[in-house]
Formats: sequence, structure tokens, C-alpha cells
Amino acid sequence: MTENINLKKETDFKSSESSTGENKQWDKDNQAWWDWYVSLADNSNSKTKEVLLELPEPPNIKDASKIDLKQQLSKPYNLTTQDISNFQKNGFIKLKNVLTPAAIQLLRHEILSLLKKTFENYNENKKDRFLSLEMMWLKNTVIKEFVLSSRIAKICAELLSVKKIRLYHDNALVKESGCGRTPWHYDDHHFPLETNDVVTAWIPAQAIPIEMGPLTFAKPLEIYKLVENIEFNEFDTSYDKKIIDIFKKEKVSIVEEPFELGEVSFHHNLSFHTASENKTTQSRIVLANTYFADGARVVNNPTMISGDWKKFIPETKPGEIVSSNLNPICWPANNQV
Repeated sequence: MTENINLKKETDFKSSESSTGENKQWDKDNQAWWDWYVSLADNSNSKTKEVLLELPEPPNIKDASKIDLKQQLSKPYNLTTQDISNFQKNGFIKLKNVLTPAAIQLLRHEILSLLKKTFENYNENKKDRFLSLEMMWLKNTVIKEFVLSSRIAKICAELLSVKKIRLYHDNALVKESGCGRTPWHYDDHHFPLETNDVVTAWIPAQAIPIEMGPLTFAKPLEIYKLVENIEFNEFDTSYDKKIIDIFKKEKVSIVEEPFELGEVSFHHNLSFHTASENKTTQSRIVLANTYFADGARVVNNPTMISGDWKKFIPETKPGEIVSSNLNPICWPANNQV
């Protein structure tokens, strides 16, 4: 990435002290973190009380065989120099046909299976929640193929212009029918990594129309500088509201577009993004994998904003280089576990 992005985080938010308490360690599980975090979004203009858009179940496509899937997820995706340039300027990029419809259907099936095992009455009792599952690659061999995919990881390495990419962790991000907004944020708040060579692959497990709340980006990348001095507040929606106001005042360019089946977005850890409420009858299911450049260290003072980070980076103390068995090198592929 550009020189200013690669500088050490000397004034990083994640290691700052504040009277609001975000310097505290998170002491609950990852789902409790998400329940808390989405409560910080300003939903004063929410329209989810209106009639929800009725969507049919995703089409039934012949499943990709596991052999076909492995080949697909290891086949390089051809990025252009313009793709890389656009990502490094804007902080995100959306790429079509990264995965086939059959592969997406298989991914959706496996995530739904885990959701039903984890959340009682998942199908019968919608609660307008933002549900999350993490570290799925350790439990499910099919999801493992997606998470450790050299095809996905190579895209991330090329977008960041780094030689080696490690996994931080995977997440199933499930915005249920009627769930409200995700607050404006950049992921640098959440990842306790002393590097800005961090990227998240956001892989929808179905097509996402506008009404379902696709990931929405502010551009260019350096927009974060407009709001980096806003103090985070862990108790209310003030942080989100202040960002909304500044973005409107400065006429920041906002990109909110639907996702086609097989389309994947990649966003930098300094890219500001949000997602609208899910105004449909279907859950918005996404696999989000975060990767970072090999050689990164844990920041000296991780905070509650980093959630259950010790689960994702075990046996690694603040200040140490991340190289645990749960953070394998995913690109180059011959280093993959």
C-alpha cells in the first residue's frame, strides 16, 4: 500500500486511553459483542416497521462437488493493475464472478447448518438480530476450503501489494429479516494488529438487493481522516450520528450497490463502511474472512473494541508477532496448513 498507510500506528485508536472505557478488555463472547455493537447504530430513520419485501428462497442450483470446489478455490483470479490501483485509492473493490453460483449455494448450505446447530429455533423464531459465528473453518471442512482459499488470499495479497498473507479469522455475518443498520466504522478499531496491511473479503452467500442491506462504502480511502478525531462512545449512537453528519456536510461519496451472485467485495481496514437495515423477509448471510500481512504484531494495548481477540490469536501476547496455528499463511499456497 501507499507509504502513509504502512506507517506504524503510533496514535492508533485501539491502544488509546479514554474516559468512555473502550480501553477495557472485552469479557464476553463474540455474539454478545455483536449484540452490543449493532446497538450503537443510529436507527432513527429506520423503515423496518414497514412491510418487508417478500423474497423467494435462493434458486436451487446443483451443488459443486468437493473436488470441483477445491479446484475453484485454488484457481487464481486475474486482477488488473487498474483493480489494484482502484482498491488502493478507494479502500475497497467489488469483483464479479469470484465464485460460481454452485459454490455460493454450497457455502450457504453449510453456514445455515451451523446456524441451526448454534441458535435454537433459528428458522422459526426470527428476532431481528445480527447473528455471528466465527472460527467455522475449524468445525466445517467445506467452509475451511473457503476460508483458506488461495484464490481469495492471493487477491488480498495483490490488493495490498504484500508477499505473504495470514488469516486473522472468519465470521458468518447474518443480518436477520428486520435487523437495523450496522454503524459506520472502519475495521482498524476492531483488529488488534500493528499494521495497516489488513483486508477483509466479504462473501455474500446469496445475491443481495439494496433492500437487504449490502455493504456500503465511503470513498476514497483517506476519508477516515475526516473522522479520526471523533471520540468513540460505547454507550450510545453518538459516534455513528457524528460520522453521518460529517459525511453529509463534506458531501462524501457513498457507494451502496447490490451484490450479484458470486460477487465479492474486499475492503481495507481503514475503509469506512456501513450497511443499511434488512428490509426483506430473508436473512442476509455473509462469510467475512480477514487477512493480514505476515510479520504483523499484536498492538501493545488491545481494547474491548477488539472483542474476543485472544480466541483468534491464541498464545500470542501484546507486542508479539502473530504466527499461531490459527493464523496460517494462506498465500503463497504452499505455506497453507
